[in-house]
Amino acid sequence: MHISYVWIVVAALVQWFLGMLWYGVIFKKSWRKLVGLPENEKPKNAIFALAVSLVACLLLSFVLAHVVEMAGASLFTKGFMLGVVCWLGFMAPPLFAQHIFEGRRANLFAINAAYWLLAMALGGAILAAFH
Repeated sequence: MHISYVWIVVAALVQWFLGMLWYGVIFKKSWRKLVGLPENEKPKNAIFALAVSLVACLLLSFVLAHVVEMAGASLFTKGFMLGVVCWLGFMAPPLFAQHIFEGRRANLFAINAAYWLLAMALGGAILAAFH
């Protein structure tokens, strides 16, 4: 098995920066409102949350790299589709159930689920194209 740790880090950083853009710029206002955070108040644990988020993206990319390798995907499109399939099977169902149990609005599920769909698809694509 040939797993490239450099590309795992690259995929994780792409996911991490996408998350900062997604939640900090594109959906900042609506996401903060849906989770009950004041619009201009900085979270008390922002640095810790960003560090944990980076570690989570590294772990996700590490596992996704193994899935890509085991599937023999070596094309951007194949990796993209593997990311989508993994999201559909492993991310969307528990995320949806969690939102239902927490009584969260559908808009919040859409924001969170769409982020993870894009993050996993891009991660899979990067890992397949550059392994």
